[in-house]
Amino acid sequence: MRKLANVCLMMMLLLLFSPALSAQEAPPLKFEKGVTEKHVMIPMRDGVKLSAYLYFPKGKGPWPVLMEQRYASLRGKGSRLGFADMASHDYVVCVVNFRGSQISEGTWVGYRDLQWGEKRDGYDVVEWLAKQPWSTGKIGTFGSSQGGYAQNYLAVTQPPHLVCQFMIDTGLSLYHEGYFIGGAAKPNRFKGMDRVCRVAAHNRALMKEWFSHPDYDEYWKDEDCTLHFDKMNVPCFTVGSWYDYMCVGSIQSYIGRQHKGGPNSRGQQKLYIGPWLHGRTNKGNKVAEMLYPENASFDVVAEMIRWFDHYLKGVDNGITKDPNVRYYVMGAVGEPGAPGNIWRSANDWPIPVTETPYYLQPGGKLSTRKPSAGDAFTQLIADPLNPAKIEGRGFPGARDARVVEEQENVLTFTTDTLTEAVEWTGNVKAELLVSSSAKDTDFIVRVSDVYPDGRSILIIDMIRRARYRDGFEQQKLMEPGHVYKVGFNIGWLSQIFNKGHKIRVTVASTGAPFYEPNPNTGEPITIEFPDKVVVAKNKIHHSPQQASRILAPVNP
Repeated sequence: MRKLANVCLMMMLLLLFSPALSAQEAPPLKFEKGVTEKHVMIPMRDGVKLSAYLYFPKGKGPWPVLMEQRYASLRGKGSRLGFADMASHDYVVCVVNFRGSQISEGTWVGYRDLQWGEKRDGYDVVEWLAKQPWSTGKIGTFGSSQGGYAQNYLAVTQPPHLVCQFMIDTGLSLYHEGYFIGGAAKPNRFKGMDRVCRVAAHNRALMKEWFSHPDYDEYWKDEDCTLHFDKMNVPCFTVGSWYDYMCVGSIQSYIGRQHKGGPNSRGQQKLYIGPWLHGRTNKGNKVAEMLYPENASFDVVAEMIRWFDHYLKGVDNGITKDPNVRYYVMGAVGEPGAPGNIWRSANDWPIPVTETPYYLQPGGKLSTRKPSAGDAFTQLIADPLNPAKIEGRGFPGARDARVVEEQENVLTFTTDTLTEAVEWTGNVKAELLVSSSAKDTDFIVRVSDVYPDGRSILIIDMIRRARYRDGFEQQKLMEPGHVYKVGFNIGWLSQIFNKGHKIRVTVASTGAPFYEPNPNTGEPITIEFPDKVVVAKNKIHHSPQQASRILAPVNP
């Protein structure tokens, strides 16, 4: 009886204290072409071991190794089949979870221990892989989003056996492109990171650390790759997506490595940007509500293998002679003969364009003519407890945005019907002249292509918290009634607005839950939403002296 009780107690303890371990269990899969899967715990320099899965091709080896780092689960059927497919091209594929995530040991600190500090987990994984008997010692890395950030951090540490990289929808600075986008925090979203942690409390402790550094200070500079391009010294193929706010990271990664990188980096970068949403395996021609021509599809894995075959196996497949930059010029879909929906090549990025102002006019008009009215403005209410709605966690691009635009306290500024097609290719900027009754508030700016049937297809958007209007290093609260310029980058695009269409700019101060509301008090932003909030009465100014405008990259 006592023995049975002890067995029951042990079972209860396992259930209580091994939730992460049970989450890693996955049914056996039979992989094609003789690929096999193996779980290992890879030791780091401080003795902590990271959970990794290895996929071996059929044969004896040795083989080059492809490595990805991520915090998300590696046990989904689709992911495992994808890793096995890559391995079938005669590579060992190693996918490893960040320290403290899933069943990797150690304390969860996000990306911080992947970088150029004392621990350097990415470096240690690369060098461990290079020493294995089944490895040729040549390591390439791949990954999207979190796996892109990880590669930028890895490149700065310069592991001797890292040969090349392939990044998709990547980032460089966790402050600017992750946790405080436009200066606006997303605490509810990042509470959800509890589920990827081996110990959920580690995530809350990390969030507390983040929120003690609301400004871009030395803490965040320690996680900013843009300060270290000179240490990145490998060829990299970068894929970006127009319908992705992280497109800025993909483009900046290419520019920084191509022009400021080490001798093995400069001049050896590739950048492809297509009409896609954020992700890895979604680079087809069906994008949300848009069906592009079949030429919009991009076989990521095929191009990845081609890249790795050249740099890790020495295959002369011509990839280095391909254009440095290929970008998809989006056009109207479903309109035969519409201009655009083609790939173009360029030697570098960005291409030369004419920066053209489009002014926000009284009455909701958008025009290249400067406003002529006197003290004109449009009012916008920001109520944190009754915000306008932008649903979802992912950017809702390539979809009809009228459900957002038709809400109260969402402003639209729209051109007349275009008599000729207009192309914007490059970085779109906002320069808003604003005032408010509150000490702080937010401004969200979006750009859409309005079809003749009324659909308003969202292409780009961005938020800016007013207290960071002069930069993220320090906060400057507003004085009620004073007019301030709030300037910021909205995003990158390449779009031909067809004849018969309209160009629309949308301005709002709330858009929850996608953008978590600003309490508008000017007080420090907290993890838990405060009891005290202020309704902000904001004004977008349209006078000749205080003319709010969009700066568009017009390609003649």
